[in-house]
Amino acid sequence: MSEAHPSRFTGGSITDHIRERIEAGIPGAKARVQGGGGHFTIDVEAADFKGKTTLEKQRLVYGTITDLMAGGDAPIHAVDTMTTRVPEGA
Repeated sequence: MSEAHPSRFTGGSITDHIRERIEAGIPGAKARVQGGGGHFTIDVEAADFKGKTTLEKQRLVYGTITDLMAGGDAPIHAVDTMTTRVPEGA
């Protein structure tokens, strides 16, 4: 039997959990997450995005939630839309 991943979602609001994971994984980030049924829209603003390409920004975000997308019982099946931006003045 495989061991459960320690950061796997186990209850509560999945959108809050995704937001918390992104904000914990990218210092100073502000995330908004909407959706359900495995499909989500994610909007992230972070100074860490400054000077990065779109792909690099998306990789940072996906890096914080990758384990939530793995396996047959994954709570995230798809990120339908992801917006990443640098805050004004950063």
